[in-house]
Amino acid sequence: MLPCPGKRRGPPPRLETAPTSAYSSPARSLGDTGITPLSPSHIVNDADPNVSEQQTFLVVVAIDFGTTSSGYAYSFTKEPECIHVMRRWEGGDPGVSNQKTPTTILLTPERKFHSFGYAARDFYHDLDPNEAKQWLYLEKFKMKLHTTGDLTMDTELTAANGKKVKALEIFAYALQYFKEQALKELSDQAGSEFENSDVRWVITVPAIWKQPAKQFMRQAAYQAGLASPENSEQLIIALEPEAASIYCRKLRLHQMTDLSSKAAVNGYSSSDTVGAGFAQAKEHVRRNRQSRTFLVENVIGEIWSELEEGDKYVVVDSGGGTVDLTVHQIRLPEGHLKELYKATGGPYGSLGVDYEFEKLLCKIFGEDFIEQFKIKRPAAWVDLMIAFESRKRAAAPDRTNPLNITLPFSFIDYYKKFRGHSVEHALRKSNVDFVKWSSQGMLRMSPDAMNALFKPTIDSIIEHLRDLFQKPEVSTVKFLFLVGGFAEAPLLQQAVQAAFGDKCRVIIPQDVGLTILKGAVLFGLDPAVIKVRRSPLTYGVGVLNRYVEGKHPPEKLLVKDGTRWCTDVFDKFISADQSVALGELVKRSYTPAKPSQLVIVINIYSSELDDVSFITDPGVKKCGTLRLDLTGASSTNVPARREIQTLMQFGDTEIKATAIDIATSKSVKVGIDFLNY
Repeated sequence: MLPCPGKRRGPPPRLETAPTSAYSSPARSLGDTGITPLSPSHIVNDADPNVSEQQTFLVVVAIDFGTTSSGYAYSFTKEPECIHVMRRWEGGDPGVSNQKTPTTILLTPERKFHSFGYAARDFYHDLDPNEAKQWLYLEKFKMKLHTTGDLTMDTELTAANGKKVKALEIFAYALQYFKEQALKELSDQAGSEFENSDVRWVITVPAIWKQPAKQFMRQAAYQAGLASPENSEQLIIALEPEAASIYCRKLRLHQMTDLSSKAAVNGYSSSDTVGAGFAQAKEHVRRNRQSRTFLVENVIGEIWSELEEGDKYVVVDSGGGTVDLTVHQIRLPEGHLKELYKATGGPYGSLGVDYEFEKLLCKIFGEDFIEQFKIKRPAAWVDLMIAFESRKRAAAPDRTNPLNITLPFSFIDYYKKFRGHSVEHALRKSNVDFVKWSSQGMLRMSPDAMNALFKPTIDSIIEHLRDLFQKPEVSTVKFLFLVGGFAEAPLLQQAVQAAFGDKCRVIIPQDVGLTILKGAVLFGLDPAVIKVRRSPLTYGVGVLNRYVEGKHPPEKLLVKDGTRWCTDVFDKFISADQSVALGELVKRSYTPAKPSQLVIVINIYSSELDDVSFITDPGVKKCGTLRLDLTGASSTNVPARREIQTLMQFGDTEIKATAIDIATSKSVKVGIDFLNY
């Protein structure tokens, strides 16, 4: 407990709850006038003893909710070395592995959940075009959480038919679907009914997501019944590159491809070409598709055994929507991880390649036609993008033969009606040399044309990595792990190797698309493995301080009962990019500005900036309220200056705050809330 310094000069702070003053301050209307710091700021770095509470779950199920594809994997807590990847999915595409399922969802015209994944896509595709217009089909909707600046519980998504639907409902439907699939599979395996209470759930999110998006995912999971606010520990939100990092620690030499020519790996000497590495990676992927259970040896992998205390490595998680970069450092003896630099990245996922293809189609056939085609023939548009996806995966640096993309019949037919001439005519007339028409009804793209579609996205990733490598914390990195679905692309592998192969070893786990899923399971089994994180934001509370002439702006002055106060002061708990240990508690003591005050309101604020003085500064957002009601609390032995201790616990992917009235031990807890203010 913090000492109550009683040596303050001047009269004790007495302040009415609703002061009247010539100056209007936003803080007053928010009720921020209630507290003043009791003592000079102090931080007490206690680790909460409850952080490593005893596990009572029988199984950990991790859901990798991706932009383009999703899946789940699980492990029984009694056999943590066995990670099971979900059953094979119905359906599938030629040329695309289906250990995961597309992140697509279909609602009936009455807006009820119908199907998810391949089932949703195939059913939608088989609907009569006029009927299809009534159904709500959504895909790649996860990006909305990254791109929406003012995300709320009411944010909407647009279905393929142009109708709007609440994002929270869609995410909850998707998570509920995974919950039902996983529980059914677990029950079948165990031969008896598996209860949701037996499961600890882990959901992965990009590390670069802002706090509101991470909280949104938690709310959707509560709505889907995975956990509840009362039992929030049942659900862990894991950061995708952290999960990948945890899995990469376990890699054995035969489970990865080393693209660097610095050392012989898997029997390849340094004179072997990078191409051999690619071929070998593909062969591994092909063989591994047959197996659904992965053994994770309870040892540190060979790669890891080369790392020494303090060594650094970068995880580049390149998925469908975003690319996430994290820098970790090893802490021995247990091999715990410390985050060295806050997660960075951006919307440079493989979707960027799809957008470039769409731009190319607009260039050839006209933007007006493509827009109309998407609205009038939504299922055919989906077909066209599926055809493109399988060819996109065939792109490679050394490819010489062209790639053929089948155009749906309705595209050819609708174009003729729309323009009055043929698709072939459009291709001849356009100035796009490297795309030709093939008489079998296909677009024939030269390898250079396909590579050009990848270029803007890959350039953004390389540029972002270059910026990261300029940072002093990242200067001496030993390894770069390339993970995520987009990491399967040989063009990206080659670009990363060419740009950074001389700075560090570039490593690709063999089942690169499942790395995050497996790491998330390991994280659920032992959430304390990441010991130190970087705070993405600056956090503090709004308080009153004694007014200091010359230091405080005159418009913040409030005089009450002879005491001069400065309002709206931001009392900082922690700064952006500050290192935070797992379970670290930051404590502050405050006192009600008016001793008789029985309802104490403490408002919590956040900012992306480090240097914050007032809660009215630009970019400061309210993100939580602690409301401590002391009515009815025993008033005997209450000191004249009541001490209210405020604690914030950091280090988890969520942040919790508590206020305690020291005299009566009455307390109130709150999760930081970025969606409802």
